[in-house]
Amino acid sequence: MSFFDNLKKEAATQFIEIIQWLDDSSDTLVYRFPVYNAEIKMGAKLTVRENQAAIFVNEGKAADVFGPGLYTLQTETIPILTALRGWKYGFQSPFKADVYFFNTRLYPDLKWGTANPVMMRDRDFGMIRLRAFGTYAMRVADPKTFFEQIVGTRGLTTTADIIGQLRSTILSKLSDAIAAANIPALDLASKYDDLSAVAIEKIGPEFSRYGLELSRFFIENISLPDEVEAAIDQRTKLGVLGDRLGQYTQLQAADAIPLAASNPGGIAGAGAGIGAGLAIGNAMGQAFGQSAATPPPPPLPGGASAAPRWSVAIDGKTYGPYTDDALRGMVQSGQIAMSAQVWRPGAAGWAAISDVPELGLAAPPPPPPPPPPK
Repeated sequence: MSFFDNLKKEAATQFIEIIQWLDDSSDTLVYRFPVYNAEIKMGAKLTVRENQAAIFVNEGKAADVFGPGLYTLQTETIPILTALRGWKYGFQSPFKADVYFFNTRLYPDLKWGTANPVMMRDRDFGMIRLRAFGTYAMRVADPKTFFEQIVGTRGLTTTADIIGQLRSTILSKLSDAIAAANIPALDLASKYDDLSAVAIEKIGPEFSRYGLELSRFFIENISLPDEVEAAIDQRTKLGVLGDRLGQYTQLQAADAIPLAASNPGGIAGAGAGIGAGLAIGNAMGQAFGQSAATPPPPPLPGGASAAPRWSVAIDGKTYGPYTDDALRGMVQSGQIAMSAQVWRPGAAGWAAISDVPELGLAAPPPPPPPPPPK
């Protein structure tokens, strides 16, 4: 080979003297330094900044790992690569190797969530389906393991690339975390912090297998199926009513009142509107008047009774019985006219409400004529 051929070869050969990564991205976990066909000059400078790590890779195998600092590349500073290359007595010529930089800073506010409901067993509701979402924070803790498990085999280099892989890991362990926490579904909302701590214990080791550290894990919401939430709402209403016989009937009657009132003319409307309103009133009167443990109270002083005794006839149908107070309330609110026929046990027959003095609803007598003018 002539002298000029050697000059052409040396001119075509590129020697890398400075190796560094100026990260200007927000989600890049791994950066491959562009060596390509160039050669790294022995004695070149390697700069690893804070929150970075660098790895020299020889034929796909991770060799030396460098933390933050400034390094001069000699055979002494890259012992594993030196051994792999067989540089027993030192080597001063340029060499080829792949260089990967890893961003080791904390990546916060990464999202996770259940694409499909997660099945779990609850002691109150049995098998139920839960949906949940939240955030977590992680960082590259072991660059060599991360390269071997993620980068080298899958070629994933950004947070978006690996979030899908991590999400499946999170969801597969989340159900175990919920079961291990042994928290009833009704108490989950008040135990997010406790559940997050259990989740870190369950999910953290799985992240470590990838060379990652699960630094924080937050649960923002766990939602129950619609039918379970509806059952909880019903249970809450029943709790307000108290634990006595007929409470469910009371609840159903109370829930039906807005529906009846929305009809034209309201509960006091004519025809079917009146019938529906009084039927609801009948159900409520019977339900609220029932008691499994105590007998009905005695009549109140003055002849009024707290027990349902009045039946009402409207449009050929009978409704009731109602208590004195309930009947007065319906008359005073305009649900029943004073001309409506009522009856109670012991009465001679049906009579208009206005003709029953004991209800105290009879119209007062008209005033006498005014005195003649003087």
